[in-house]
Amino acid sequence: MITVENCPRPRRLARFWRRRKKVVALFSYRFDAHLVPALIENITPIVDAWIAYDDRNARGVFTDEMARRRELLKAARDIGADWIIAVDPDERFEARVAARIHALTARRGRVAWSFNLREMYGPAAYRIDGLWGTKKRYRLFTAFDPAELPDAGLHNESFPAEGGFSLRDSDLNLYHLKMIDPKRRAGRRDLYNFLDPERAYQAIGYDYLADEEGAVLEEIPAGRHYLPPHVDDGGLWMYDLASPAQSRD
Repeated sequence: MITVENCPRPRRLARFWRRRKKVVALFSYRFDAHLVPALIENITPIVDAWIAYDDRNARGVFTDEMARRRELLKAARDIGADWIIAVDPDERFEARVAARIHALTARRGRVAWSFNLREMYGPAAYRIDGLWGTKKRYRLFTAFDPAELPDAGLHNESFPAEGGFSLRDSDLNLYHLKMIDPKRRAGRRDLYNFLDPERAYQAIGYDYLADEEGAVLEEIPAGRHYLPPHVDDGGLWMYDLASPAQSRD
């Protein structure tokens, strides 16, 4: 089921928001549905509307992500989106994005902006050793025809990489909360090893996700916080391969 919601604006800001490009956030949820209210609070200062795909009736370990993305993109096109923000319920943008979104979306042509992906090891600290400090994800891009997305694959970008987009780095942070709990780190490792046992989609494999040897953490710098503050619930937030109550059909 698709849900479309406009973000309310104070009357004094309405004229400003009408002048800017229309930015729409897209996300889907299943095991992480309880994280959606805080996500919406996080993105409301950034976007004009958000569109969500409720995947809670799905069966199996992994559903067709590309099909979900195409439906969300079609819904965004139907409401006149100029720019798309792709996000997950367990992610939060740093608060400074709200002050930068107008400048980022003023670019002409096809543009995709990357964000520093900060894998959180606590509500206010992320890992920076080795590849952990270099992760980036393209999450803000100009709207495009949903038919341009590839048919399948894990870890695909949310926009067509071969679609002539100019790739730019925002140097803004995107905080990934799922990695806070050690059992979720192990759960991600096990889930991706199940989905991609031959490492066809990621040569490095997935064991590193739960390897804490040599971990170096950095506190979120002053002025680069995210809102609302996160209080971890200790849940798994994903398909549990070890649970007999879940079917892999």
